[in-house]
Amino acid sequence: MDFYFKEFEHRKPPKPVEYSFSRELAYQYLATCNLTLGVWYLWWRWSFALNYDALWFSLPLAFAESCAFIGSVLFTFNLWKTQDEPKKSPPFKIAECVTETEEDRPISVDVFFPTYDEDPDLVRLSIEDALSITYPFEIETKIYILDDGRRPSMEALAAEYNIEYITRQTNEGFKAGNLKNALEQSYGDFIVICDADTRPFSTILEHTLGYFRDPDVAWVQTPQWFFDLPEGQRLPDWLQGKAGRVGYGLGKLVEKCYGPVRLGEDPFVNDPQMFYDVIQRRRNWVNASFCCGAGSIHRREAVMEAALRSYSAQISQSQDEIEKQIRKLTKEKEVDKDISANLRQEILFDTDFTPYKFHVSEDIYTSIVLHSDTERNWRSVQHPEVESKMLSPQDLQTWTVQRFKYAGGSIDIFMNDNPLFKKGMSLKQKAMYLASFWSNLSAVWNIIFLLCPIVYFLTSLAPVSAYDTTFYMHFLPFVITAEIAMLLGTWGVAGYKGKTNFLSFFPVNLRALWTVLRGRKISFPTTPKERQTGNFWKLVAPQIGVFVLSLFSMCFAWISYTTGSYGDYSFGGLVLNSFWIINNMMAMWGMIAAAFWTPPTEKTQEQEAEGLEYGV
Repeated sequence: MDFYFKEFEHRKPPKPVEYSFSRELAYQYLATCNLTLGVWYLWWRWSFALNYDALWFSLPLAFAESCAFIGSVLFTFNLWKTQDEPKKSPPFKIAECVTETEEDRPISVDVFFPTYDEDPDLVRLSIEDALSITYPFEIETKIYILDDGRRPSMEALAAEYNIEYITRQTNEGFKAGNLKNALEQSYGDFIVICDADTRPFSTILEHTLGYFRDPDVAWVQTPQWFFDLPEGQRLPDWLQGKAGRVGYGLGKLVEKCYGPVRLGEDPFVNDPQMFYDVIQRRRNWVNASFCCGAGSIHRREAVMEAALRSYSAQISQSQDEIEKQIRKLTKEKEVDKDISANLRQEILFDTDFTPYKFHVSEDIYTSIVLHSDTERNWRSVQHPEVESKMLSPQDLQTWTVQRFKYAGGSIDIFMNDNPLFKKGMSLKQKAMYLASFWSNLSAVWNIIFLLCPIVYFLTSLAPVSAYDTTFYMHFLPFVITAEIAMLLGTWGVAGYKGKTNFLSFFPVNLRALWTVLRGRKISFPTTPKERQTGNFWKLVAPQIGVFVLSLFSMCFAWISYTTGSYGDYSFGGLVLNSFWIINNMMAMWGMIAAAFWTPPTEKTQEQEAEGLEYGV
């Protein structure tokens, strides 16, 4: 399988966005202005701008705007400031990372590679990179293959490299259960969690263990970097393949006016830099960056202590619920002490101790447990620099499975074990977690944003009282300041594709929400590491429907307005809704194109090489 990686091995990860106090101050000023204008706009919208002749249409849009504004408030708070954890030199002995210890020994680290059905050659590359990890002092490092597939080939791989191999008889708890089983059979002070395709850099321990000099740091998350993301094809090259030298010249002319244009670049918008370098990194200032699994380093003591407290709380809660039922049936005020003791023993026997929560989103669940630990007040750190490389989803089916797990896991936590009601977290931490959960509920109001311009174009009914000067005086300042503030807040990281992608995966979020509301469990399938073959158009049928209906309705409205054959459209309403619906169509088109995307063929690569001869 290593032939796949050869063309990507030369790539270097992006550097963290450099901090700028002046830019941060400008963002805070504009964001404050935007939120003030947003409150003003929504007050006016609900008080004076509802269309009482079509409340069935006007109220849902006002509701959607209000929900989206709440998301904007939370996102603004998330982006408010950058406060990186100060870097510290790597510790020499374990005594430098804990308090009240007489141990004078080197640090020990376990590197876990959970696997189920991944290609052994893929895991081999990860193991070889892990064996190259360096540290400036003496350190005990053990590498483990955690094989839930119980495969002789994986056991042989471990023997070949003289590393540890752990398997088990069942797959209970899936990845979380796999990690739990490994924790019971290992002893490292710190644990590096990787996926089967995570290839750690040699510097990962040297650059991260220094944070653990603070005995309250429970884990450090490093950014994930997909080093095989498609770089795309320059527009002149693509046009050359369609129209020869004429097409190439036209493409060059377009790029002179617009700048470099690439087609097929990161078709699934997998680049995680926005998430890690902006969203997660900005959460450091309130101790709210959460664990994202691969590329994270954990203090074993923190994981086990938090698990014990969670275990005790779970047993007490179960006992209280059962005793409440007993008192209800017996009409007694108290349960007999002997019965209560026996009941607790039964619950202890039936309750499994799980250091990592058996959940599809075990990483964020564990983060919530640690952040809400009132005994220790554990801290987390988002390290800004990339310390490993991974594979990106290579097809829409894989992408959909991954996004469904992320969205469903977050919604399930929000609905069934909401951290907002847990003791131990500060209000700022809760706000950060709420921002994550709120974004996964956005499909509800995104559907309204997609349908509203279509309804206007097909009926000529406006969702506001009028598209007049008063409307634009309230609406435009709010929207313009929002865009400028976002540009400053995410400076150095492209955000437009992410926003459109966020709008277009509404079917995945709706399915996840519906699954949780019906009480169904979000499944645990492993994310495929190789490109899946087949036709994925069915996965984007909703997006195709929205795109076609949007295009038809816009054409219908403009023709009707021009000919005067139907409706009572206003020119201002047509212009505004045209911009709105084109943005929606662009969002849908990105997902539709991803369904039919295939990696460049050898012929395409030859055409790119020919393009270089013309001076690209």
